[in-house]
Amino acid sequence: MTNTVTLPLTLDPSITTDLTESYRYAFFRSIDAVGQDWDIAAPAQDIFLQRPYLRILEANPPVGMRSGYLVFYKHDSPVGVALCQIKYFKGDDNIADLEVPRKDACFFGGLAQWFKRWVAGMAAADILICGNLLLTGEHGYSFDYQKISQTDAMEVLEKALGNVVENMAREGVKMPVILVKDIETKNQTQGKFLVGKGFTEFDIQPNMVLDLSFSKMDEYLAAMSTKYRTRAKRAFKKLDGIERRQLTFAEIQQELPTIYRLYRDIANNAGFNMVDLNEQYLAALEHDLPEHFQMFAYYLEGKLVAFYTTIRNHNELEAHFLGYEKALNHDYQLYLNILYDMVKMGIEGGCERIVFARTALEIKSSVGAVAQELNCYLRHQHSVANKFVPTILDYLKPVEAWQPRHPFKEEG
Repeated sequence: MTNTVTLPLTLDPSITTDLTESYRYAFFRSIDAVGQDWDIAAPAQDIFLQRPYLRILEANPPVGMRSGYLVFYKHDSPVGVALCQIKYFKGDDNIADLEVPRKDACFFGGLAQWFKRWVAGMAAADILICGNLLLTGEHGYSFDYQKISQTDAMEVLEKALGNVVENMAREGVKMPVILVKDIETKNQTQGKFLVGKGFTEFDIQPNMVLDLSFSKMDEYLAAMSTKYRTRAKRAFKKLDGIERRQLTFAEIQQELPTIYRLYRDIANNAGFNMVDLNEQYLAALEHDLPEHFQMFAYYLEGKLVAFYTTIRNHNELEAHFLGYEKALNHDYQLYLNILYDMVKMGIEGGCERIVFARTALEIKSSVGAVAQELNCYLRHQHSVANKFVPTILDYLKPVEAWQPRHPFKEEG
C-alpha cells in the first residue's frame, strides 16, 4: 500500500522549511519488493538496516514474527527508511520470573506476584514494532537529516505507523499497540515528540558498550587494576582442557540441535524475552554474511559446551546470540571467557567499540563495558486504554539489581 501524507508541520521558527511541502511513504511486506529506494535511503554505516541482513531475517524470522518496511519520500526523493516487526506478545509468556516462586514468599509478596501475573496476562496483542527485537540499539529507522529535519522525520514516522495499523486492521490484523524501540537518551527531540503524541517513555535495561582504545590485548589487561587483571588471568586458566575454534557453515549445521538448546537455556533465564529465535537464523547468517558474521564454539572432550556469535557492523563489533552449559559455567568460567574473547576479537579487529547488548549487566561492566541508556516508546491506540499504559509497563518491567564495576585503573 502507498499513502501520501501532507503534514501541517509545526516547526521551530529558526528552521527555514516550506510548510507546504508534502511527504509520502510506501509500505512493503518484503524487502525484495522495496526496490532501490531502500538502498538509496538506508544508512551505509548500519548493516542491520541494509538489504542483505534484512533478507536473512525475513527468511528466518523469530517464531510469530513478520516484517514490514517503510520508505519515506520528500517529493520523489527517498529521505528515510524504517523497519517494522509485527509480533504477538503475551506478557506472562515473555517474562520468565513470573513462573519462578519467590524465595522470600509471604502473603504480600505472593499478592504482588499474583497481581503482576494478572496484569501481564492482560497484555496480549499483536504489536507493531519500529525496531529490531533481535538487536539492542538504534536500528529501527534512519533519516537523512540534511534533507529532512528531525521534527519532520518523527512526524511522518508517527503518522505512517498509525496508518499502517489502520490499514492492517482493515485486513483483519488488529495491532492496538505501537512500540518504537531503542532511542538514545541524547536524541531528546525525537523522544519528546513521541511523548507529545501520546507515547509513554520507558526503559528496560541499558545497552552495555565497551569503547576500545587498545592496540592489543596485553594493553587492555595492563590498563586494568590488579584485582581485575588477576581475575581475568584466573578465568583464562579455567579454560584448561577447553578447545576453542571458529565454526564453519557445515559445522554449524551439524551442531544446530546443541546450539539451539544452549541458546534456549540461556534465553529462558534472561528475565524478559520477546524473541524465540528461528533455529536456522544463525546458520543463514554464516552462509549469507560470512564477511560480517562469526560463530565460535568451546569444546570439552569433543562435546560442544558453549558458543557465541558476533556481527561486525563497520567499526563496531556486535555481540549477538550465545549459549553455554550452565552446569559447567562456574568451573570453567565460560561466560566470562566469552566476554574476554569478544574483547580480544574487537581489539585485534580494529573495532572502535563492542556492543554487548542488554542483560548480565554487572559481569559485562567487570570487563569494562558501561551502561548506555536507551528509551522505548509505547502507545495503545485506544485513548482510554492508553491511560493505563504507564501502570502496566511499571508492572511488566523486569528488575535487575546490579552494581557497576570499574576494572580500569583510571576509574579509581
